[in-house]
Order: sequence, then structure tokens, then C-alpha cells
Amino acid sequence: MQPVKLTRSQIIRQQAKAIFGGSVGNLVEWYDWYAYSVFALYFGAAFFPKANQTAQLLNTAGIFAIGFLMRPIGGWIMGTYADKKGRKAALTLSVLMMSGGSLMITFVPNFNTIGIAAPIILVLARMLQGLSIGGEYGTAATYLSEIAPKHRRGFYSSFQYVTSCLGQIIALTILLALQRIFLTPAQLGEWGWRIPFGLGALLAFSAIYLRRSLPETESFKNETVAESRKGSFAELLKYKKELLLIVGFTIGTTVAFYTFTTYIQKFLVNTAGFTKNESTTITMIALIVFMIAQPLSGLLSDKIGRKRLMVIYGVVSMVTTYPIMTALGRTHDFYTATLLIVAALVILSFCTSISAIIKAELFPANIRSLGVSFPYALSVAIFGGTAESVALNFKVAGHAEWFFWYITACSVVSLIVSAFIPDSDKHTKMEDNHISHITH
Repeated sequence: MQPVKLTRSQIIRQQAKAIFGGSVGNLVEWYDWYAYSVFALYFGAAFFPKANQTAQLLNTAGIFAIGFLMRPIGGWIMGTYADKKGRKAALTLSVLMMSGGSLMITFVPNFNTIGIAAPIILVLARMLQGLSIGGEYGTAATYLSEIAPKHRRGFYSSFQYVTSCLGQIIALTILLALQRIFLTPAQLGEWGWRIPFGLGALLAFSAIYLRRSLPETESFKNETVAESRKGSFAELLKYKKELLLIVGFTIGTTVAFYTFTTYIQKFLVNTAGFTKNESTTITMIALIVFMIAQPLSGLLSDKIGRKRLMVIYGVVSMVTTYPIMTALGRTHDFYTATLLIVAALVILSFCTSISAIIKAELFPANIRSLGVSFPYALSVAIFGGTAESVALNFKVAGHAEWFFWYITACSVVSLIVSAFIPDSDKHTKMEDNHISHITH
């Protein structure tokens, strides 16, 4: 089979398809994450004995935590698979696992029907999704980085967080529609909570269709190292400095991300005194702006350099986090709260938009997906997964403001790490190739 050169318009269409196909798994991932979180109030009774609502929520929260614990394992397994079998194969498998988990939750009978088997199946479904999510980020980051032209890598990588935001927005929209238009609270508790998981499975199947037709990256196809060195954990350990850089970089990103996109809803209600409807609306508006900011920040990084943009993020975040969180806790004005969260998320976009490409450029192609997936998933599980718990524990102890300093400290870690990140204009292990032809 001979490669056929594409015209410019064909390249643009192929690249647009590859960007969406490569990042659409994040949409499914974040839709699923949000769906489980916001609908837990409705399906807790379906899986656990009806002792009391608090016990049910604790049980569903425990199962949610299991998903986080599976992410590093998924990052290891799926990262290795992507480096050995190809980015396209791993991307397709990860979204297939997501759809399988969603289907299990959609159709599992309740506790009254099958007893203890109901929560066991729920646990297995979340474990499957945790494995999938753990490998999705690193593989998608690798794919988007490898198909991007050298001068547009920041722009391409930013679409991971575009689709992450879109997944959350879709989940919020479905929640609001079911609550306010289509179903009563009783119907949501009886069977309506299954709807978002069924829709999640449909989203995943659509992503599978898109990903099956994706082109493989040139970086993977042109890799000539021995098979034993592809996706090898022993090979990865030769890059200890790079692994530590990713952990440090992720600490600042993941704590701020989970704070301003997920915990912030509870903060607005419990601390600032907004209603649940107001907090949901504020979060929705902020997420839309955050989504739009991603490609703009990505383009900025392509102009001024990723290292410089990371330093800017670290400094601005260090200076503004405490004042923003303090003001949020004191304001009761809808528009003021919205502007404060939007400001925090626009600042965060300096970091999130380039997080994928910064990690991918640290590793050669034979261990790139594993190198991005595993340390990132480990950091998210430890720091991102515990952000809300840390905030609530500080609040219970009567020192809610200590959490503001905790976020600031994490931003300082990212700032320090920025000093050691190689300048991508001068030092990168990323090959200079992208989609320019297809094979017939």
C-alpha cells in the first residue's frame, strides 16, 4: 500500500476529524463523572438497603472513590497498550470500556431484586470505567500531540479540556432538563436516574464509531525500537526527572481544576449561601467560558512558548487564588460570583490548555503514552480525588480559609516545576510530523 498525498483542504478536514475523534473520549469521561456525582442522590437507594440517606450517599461516594483508585492502574495498562499496539487501538478500547460500564449501570437491577449483587455490579462497572479513564487522558494527549503541526501543538492539545468542559456541560444540561421539565423527584429516584447512564453509553458508542476511522500517527508507525522497549515500565524509569516533573505539574492543575469545576458548586451553596439552582447556573456559565478559553490559551502558548505561559499561570494563580476564594465566600451577588469563578478558570486555562503537550514532549514515542498516562493518573488520584475532602475537612475544623492556602501552595509547586520544564522550542522529544497523507 502506497501513501497518497492529501490536498490542503483534505488535510484540514482530516485534522479536524482527528482532533475531535482523539479528544471525544474526554467528553464521555467527564459526562460520566458528572452524571455519577450529581445523580448519586437519586440512585443511592436502588443499590443499598434503605437505612438512611447519609449511609446511601457514603456508599455511593465510596464506589466513586474506587473509580479514582483504578485510574493509575488504567494509566499503566492502557498506556502500555497504546505504545505497543497503537494510539488508535487504545483510544477505541478505552471508550469501549466506558460504554460497557455505563451500560452495566443502566441495566443493573436494584438491591430489592438481586440483593448484594446490585452494589457488586455497580462496583465492577466503576472499576471498568476507572481503568478506561486512567488510560484515556494519556493516550488522547499523545495522539493529539503527535498529529499536530509543530507550530500548533498547544492549540491541538487544548481540545482535551474543551471536550472535558463540554462533557460536564452536557451532564448539567440533562440534570436540569430532567429535574425541571420531564420528571418528578419520585420518578428520578425510581427509574429516571438510569437515563443519563444510557445516554452516556450512546455517546461512547458514537465515539467508538469516530475512533475506528481515525488515522494512526506517524510517530507510532515510524517507531523503530525493539518491541520489548515499547510501553516498557523499565524503559520509563529511565526518565525519573520527567516523571517527577509531571507529578509536580499535575498537582497544581488538578487541585485547581477540581476546586473550580466541581467542588465550587457545593462551596457556593454551603459557604456563600446561593441556592442549588443558582450555583448550577453559575457553574454552567463559567464552564462555557472556560471551554472557549482553552484554544485561545493554546494558541497563545504557540506564540510565546509553553514554558513562559506556565510561569505566567503559576505567578498569577499564586497571587489571585486566596483573594478570589475569599471574595466568593463573602459575596451574595450572582454576577460577582460568576465573574470571580470565570476569572479563576480563565487563569487556569493557561495551564490546562497545554498540560497534554507539555507532558507528551518529555518522552520518546516508544513510551510516550505510558509516560503521560501513569504519573498523571497517579497524581490525579492522590490530589484531584481528595481536593473536595480536604476542603470539607478544613471547613468542619472551622478553618475553611486554610483550603484557599492549600490551593495556592499547589500552584506554587507548579510554578517551581515550570522552572525545570524544558523549553519546547529548543528541547523536545516530539517528532516533527503530522497528518499529511493516508494509506490506501
